[in-house]
Amino acid sequence: MSKLSGSTILMPVFIPTAIVMILLVIGTSVNPQLASGLFEQVLNFTTENFGWFYMLATALFLIFIVVLAFSPYGSIKLGPDHGDAQYNFIEWFSMLFSAGYGIALLFYGVAEPVLHFATPPLSEPQTIAAAKEAMQIAYFHWGFHIWAINGVVALTLAYFAFRQGLPLSMRSTLYPIIGDKIYGPIGHAVDVFAILGTLFGLATSLGISVSQINTGLNYLVPSIPVNTTVQVIAITLITGLALISVLAGMDKGVKRLSILNMILATSLMLFVFIVGPSVFILNAFMENTGSYLGNIVERTFSLQAYQQGDWITSWTLFIFAWTISWSPFVGIFIAKISRGRTIREFIAGVMLVPTIFTFFWFAVFGDTALNMIMVQGYESLITEVQNNQAIALFKLLENLPFTQVVSALAVVLIITFFITSSDSGSLVIDSLAAGGRSDTPAWQRTFWVVILGVVASVLLLAGGLQALQTAAIVSALPFTIIILIAMYGMWKALRIEGHRNESLANENHLPPHLLKLDAWRDRIDYITEQPSREDVLDYIKGIVMSSMTEVAEKFKETGWHPEVNYDDTNNRAVLELQRGDDVEFWYEVRLTHQDTPDYYKEGTSSHTQDHYHRAQVYLRRGGQTYDLYGYQSESVINDIIDQFEKYLYFLDESPNSLPWRMQEHDEDITLEQGSVFDK
Repeated sequence: MSKLSGSTILMPVFIPTAIVMILLVIGTSVNPQLASGLFEQVLNFTTENFGWFYMLATALFLIFIVVLAFSPYGSIKLGPDHGDAQYNFIEWFSMLFSAGYGIALLFYGVAEPVLHFATPPLSEPQTIAAAKEAMQIAYFHWGFHIWAINGVVALTLAYFAFRQGLPLSMRSTLYPIIGDKIYGPIGHAVDVFAILGTLFGLATSLGISVSQINTGLNYLVPSIPVNTTVQVIAITLITGLALISVLAGMDKGVKRLSILNMILATSLMLFVFIVGPSVFILNAFMENTGSYLGNIVERTFSLQAYQQGDWITSWTLFIFAWTISWSPFVGIFIAKISRGRTIREFIAGVMLVPTIFTFFWFAVFGDTALNMIMVQGYESLITEVQNNQAIALFKLLENLPFTQVVSALAVVLIITFFITSSDSGSLVIDSLAAGGRSDTPAWQRTFWVVILGVVASVLLLAGGLQALQTAAIVSALPFTIIILIAMYGMWKALRIEGHRNESLANENHLPPHLLKLDAWRDRIDYITEQPSREDVLDYIKGIVMSSMTEVAEKFKETGWHPEVNYDDTNNRAVLELQRGDDVEFWYEVRLTHQDTPDYYKEGTSSHTQDHYHRAQVYLRRGGQTYDLYGYQSESVINDIIDQFEKYLYFLDESPNSLPWRMQEHDEDITLEQGSVFDK
């Protein structure tokens, strides 16, 4: 696969993406007025003709992910069966939430309920009914539906990457449909759409964020004007900070900033809750949640077909399409941090926790604002928000204690959310452009951070938030189709995996007991031994490789095509057996390590190493739980044959209607040290 010299960029993905971006930048820079008019025409055409499609697709995403959570497939891990979650729950939630919708909640938390209260689509304006409708709409827009969109994308990516060993890239989700063609033009096109959608979706988010930053700075320092010049300068400065975070990497940069975001956001929310109408907030939170759940089906399929106006376009379609457009970014980012979790745990975490937090956020900020208007008589808040949505949060804080300090904290929080969205988004785009690799050089990551800032700035200059909104909605259209295909592909893959597990569970041939050593005293010594790295490596290179070679020679005599290799990079011995296009058996023994248990360290004065090493068996479906170290050659050979028999049994019992087989690649090479495009 052609790449740029000295880089990991895939040229068939990079070149079309770069051409579109260059044409966009040049076209909007040369004639911003013409570009703005064109954006408006495209927006009207898309929403008038495909609004129903966005709503139907979003409903299908939600139904799919709920069904999957309650199905038997929910117990499948996103990775090898023995794998553990990479991040603890707090770190995981902080990162997925910061990279997801922190910016949106800060911008719309006050503005959306106030605007819906002033001009509701169904109720009489500025009434109790309008207040209830306003909160139900806000809950609907930021509840289960948007997290279902992100969840479906993230889940399919994590499953195919960590469970099946394919690249962590959107193209991999289509493997059950088109097989190895994902490495050709179709796969390249999918990743191009994913990059463009991510760019426009992120640019929309950054445009919203920087307008609020500009408004907040003007509120704190009135001499700072509110205009696109200041906003472009702010994008430039904050992009520089995002670049520092990107170069620091996922754990040092993104994770730490995400945790800081959650601390600041939670602190701000608790402050408003405590000094605001606390009891009213709790009552409204309960009532609005119940109303949301009671009306979720009707609202899901409502397109206001019998009403005139563009409300549905400006709000529901925009928010759902915006979510779809940058779901590759949020999905890949969530997938990266979700390895090792079960499907059910993943869905519960992605769907329930952020939604509950979001609902309470809107209850705190939105209901506090409505209480100020309806009870305290602060009716001017409506006019101020209608004139400038970005001022909503600061006008709310103006009526609470410690206004200047808390407003300054809000500006800092918006900036940190901007940085985490920019840096994590750039890392995702960089990975997509490199075929799923994460070990990209620093200059590549720098390039995408800068490009993201440039696109956001150009779209702001070309037409402000309307241009950003148009780009998000239009770019979401082709990607909606891709997500639907990916959803179907995952269901197909899960059915095959379920059938395989069932057939193996019912398999009648029990493998012989594998005795490692005959003498019981020697066996006790083996159990209590802590093999070193060198011991296990010598064992794999010696006993395991010679055993695989013997098996390969015998299979070759019977017409099979065996191949035995030792991989120095990943310290593993691999045996492959193939016959035709349908049968491909993989048996691998890999060097792994575990932390030494505390009971090894107790009651001994000798030095105990921090890790002990294993010769662990890996098959197509991931790592197995047993260690081969200490097996004699005859036992290793028997284990290979046992696993091969089980594999053939699965093939014999599988339905003939399954037209594809899952091709797996080593997860270490695919995700850390290289790409399948290098093979």
